[in-house]
Amino acid sequence: MLTARAAQCPPRGSWRTWLALGGRGAGKTRTGSEWVRFAVLYGGISRIALVAPTMHDAREVMIDGESGLRRICRAGEIMPDYEASRRRLIWPNGAQAQVFSAEDADSLRGPQFELAWCDEIAAWSDAEPVWDMLQMGLRLGERPRALLTTTPRRRPLIRKLMSDASVAVTRSKTVENSEHLSPAFLAHMQARYGGSRLGRQELDGELLDADEGALWTTAMLELARASAPPETFSEVIVAIDPPASVGPKADACGIIAAGAARSPERRDHVWVLADETVQGVTPLVWAQRAINLAVRVGAGQIVAEANQGGEMVRSVLQSAGCKLPIRLVHARLSKTERAAPVITLYEQGGVSHAGRFAELEEEMLSFGSIEPGHSPDRVDALVWAVTTITEQIGRRPRVRRL
Repeated sequence: MLTARAAQCPPRGSWRTWLALGGRGAGKTRTGSEWVRFAVLYGGISRIALVAPTMHDAREVMIDGESGLRRICRAGEIMPDYEASRRRLIWPNGAQAQVFSAEDADSLRGPQFELAWCDEIAAWSDAEPVWDMLQMGLRLGERPRALLTTTPRRRPLIRKLMSDASVAVTRSKTVENSEHLSPAFLAHMQARYGGSRLGRQELDGELLDADEGALWTTAMLELARASAPPETFSEVIVAIDPPASVGPKADACGIIAAGAARSPERRDHVWVLADETVQGVTPLVWAQRAINLAVRVGAGQIVAEANQGGEMVRSVLQSAGCKLPIRLVHARLSKTERAAPVITLYEQGGVSHAGRFAELEEEMLSFGSIEPGHSPDRVDALVWAVTTITEQIGRRPRVRRL
């Protein structure tokens, strides 16, 4: 007989969204599959959306994975058929699930559903637009609902959902599913990551409100947003952290504008003016975006990291029509060492934000603990922008060791 843990069962109440947070191997995929299976076979549900980070993830995890929808059929049940060309899963009773990638929000325009299962939303590349489009299509039946299964990470969408009263949240740890996991795996994970920040997130399924050892803190960012920006600035620049490659999977191109202005105490103060970071575009597109920003904020120069492209970065900007001076900078220290004086300046109240920059601030709070393979492009550009401005106005923070 198959049994489910309490965290794998739908919560009670009139929720519209069920956010199931869990560690690696905690049974999140099985939770989603069983929820959809029950709804199709016993709940009268016939129109479903399956949304994964990529189409490959949808096929290999949600559909044909070990705990996928085609692998959990009981004895006597006919396995649903996957029509790859039409991206849909068909059950013998006529119910169907359309499959979507979180890389393409527009694909969710038009279709409508009674139910949606969204997997690993913390890994969605375009999370909020995809979620918004799905909400507009979740409009059939008496109680349209969505289940979101994910390992938690600091992402704006996850934090927004957790503060929404219509969202029911459940949590599960990896160790709670030990009956179905290798004892050697569990022992190794506990020995290597037990009690660490990464272990709390990836094994215990915790959404860490403030990362252990955080370099930027929530208090620093609140201080940075505490006052209104001035009308004029003495120095304004745009800083660029160019990606090393192009395409949808490439790193983002960090583009940050910053300026200097006198505070009421007649001290030079740094202001972050705009975040125009963009991902998945050609060099000519990000160059034009940076130039347009420079014109809009009245920048006197553009600063660009040249470690990845050297003089090619200058050539791209000039080809896009840049008339401003272009200063190429080279990173010789680690990201943390370069950021240290900038973090200190925030700590001293020497930097303010001329608005709320949600994605930039999320990356700042995660800086120093960002998972492997993820580049903090917005923060890199921010560091170059603030560093350059402080050099120009001659301000030097009292640097603390990190």
